[in-house]
Amino acid sequence: MPRIHHGIRANLPQISQQLFQVFLVGLTIGMTRTLVPGLAETEFGLAGQAFLSLSLFVVVFGLVKATMNLLAGRLSDQYGRRSLLISGWLFALPVPLLIFFAQSWWWIIWAMVFLGINQGLCWSMALNSKLDLAHAHQKGLINGLNEFSGYAAVGIAGWVTAALADHYGSREAILGFGLTTIGLGLGLAIWKVIDTQRWAQRHQQNHQKTLNKDSPMETVPLKKMMVSASLKYPQLVALNQAGLVEKFIDALVWVFMPIYLLNQAQTLVQASAIIAIYGVVWGASQLITGPLSDKWGRRGLIVGGFWLCAFASLGFVWVETPLAWSILAGMMGFGMAMLYPTLGAAVADISEPKSRASILGIYRFWRDFGYALGALLMGVIAIYTESIIWPFYFVGIMMLLSGLWVLIALSKPHPIKQLTEMQNDYSNT
Repeated sequence: MPRIHHGIRANLPQISQQLFQVFLVGLTIGMTRTLVPGLAETEFGLAGQAFLSLSLFVVVFGLVKATMNLLAGRLSDQYGRRSLLISGWLFALPVPLLIFFAQSWWWIIWAMVFLGINQGLCWSMALNSKLDLAHAHQKGLINGLNEFSGYAAVGIAGWVTAALADHYGSREAILGFGLTTIGLGLGLAIWKVIDTQRWAQRHQQNHQKTLNKDSPMETVPLKKMMVSASLKYPQLVALNQAGLVEKFIDALVWVFMPIYLLNQAQTLVQASAIIAIYGVVWGASQLITGPLSDKWGRRGLIVGGFWLCAFASLGFVWVETPLAWSILAGMMGFGMAMLYPTLGAAVADISEPKSRASILGIYRFWRDFGYALGALLMGVIAIYTESIIWPFYFVGIMMLLSGLWVLIALSKPHPIKQLTEMQNDYSNT
């Protein structure tokens, strides 16, 4: 049994394994980013005016992933991080098969159910495991490395599968790419990944000593934690709504950007290349923005990222060249890199180690519920306006307002003060 030492350097082999896991998780969702909307238009006839049906696959994915995020933290405390990681990969196996054999759009919807379970379990466990292994002051760096690995993979997979589809067909590309990726992830999770619960427990023991508390590690009911994090504490409320709204950008890129670019006479490979810029810039830039937030603080990066994404979303439908679309896609990606790991690190800042997995799970619930809510609202707007342009305006306005909320809320009491209030509140129940 390995000895317990915290820190990235002390646990580099296992952290590297976990980073590769999240890279494979990113490849798994990335293979659907342009090919599934492309199938909606070419084989299922949904891109014309059936905007709500088109959005439904992201709505279902978001609801399932949000629910799994909420449960994953508590389940991992009971059954271990590694067990849930393996389970997540097993749930991914039907995804490429359902898409390959799909006879109707409902087969794609069922594939998204399994994909949502996979993403909720595997992405959460890979991140929580790295946070367990790292030092407490390395949260921003760990979030940056995690999201770099995952979202660079999303962009890479979108472009690679589009290129494969150009030669072999969309269904064949997803089947071959998907089974290879999922099989590799499952095999490595079984034979190379270790469980990190003992590292999490040592974090909690160190935290108790810092607070000069000898009280046992009591389990706070998830319902009470959900109410407190979602409604009671202003900073957590602001961070949770920010997580929800930022997924509007990702839902826009997933559902409407491919269709918009295809309608602008771009080929599937050309559209995928533009969208891949968004994912790759997002992923790569988090190597800078993640650790930067540990030094500069969270608020400025979060707010700046929201407003940069807002500008790019509003401007995307005003330009007409691949170069301009590529620049704005890169701006969206960099804005997401500013806000995405920083939001997770900010939530971790005000989470006690013993409840961090659950608090982060609540945050991820609201964040990925943004997929569902955003896709649904954009579908309704597209139907009402009979246009795919207005969802871009809607997302831009929402990103501006959400960034303003964070700007106001995070100027209030220091996170440590709020953490103390939360601990006292929980200990009095």
